[in-house]
Amino acid sequence: MPQPIQTIQALGALIRRERKAQGLRQPDLAAAAGTSVRFIVEVEAGKPTAQIGKVFDVLRQLGLSVLVDGLSED
Repeated sequence: MPQPIQTIQALGALIRRERKAQGLRQPDLAAAAGTSVRFIVEVEAGKPTAQIGKVFDVLRQLGLSVLVDGLSED
């Protein structure tokens, strides 16, 4: 079910929940997504300077996607 994500902290919490639901440890997800464990820790903690490209790699690895809603047409 879609859920609104409006902060990096909420995104990090979602990633942590999904990782745990899939029975993955942080090192497992880091290896699968091609990132470091430290990066996974920082994203799950909601660090605002996380590299967005790597965040998308992590989301893809977990089978998650991003849907942007409410944009006005110019």
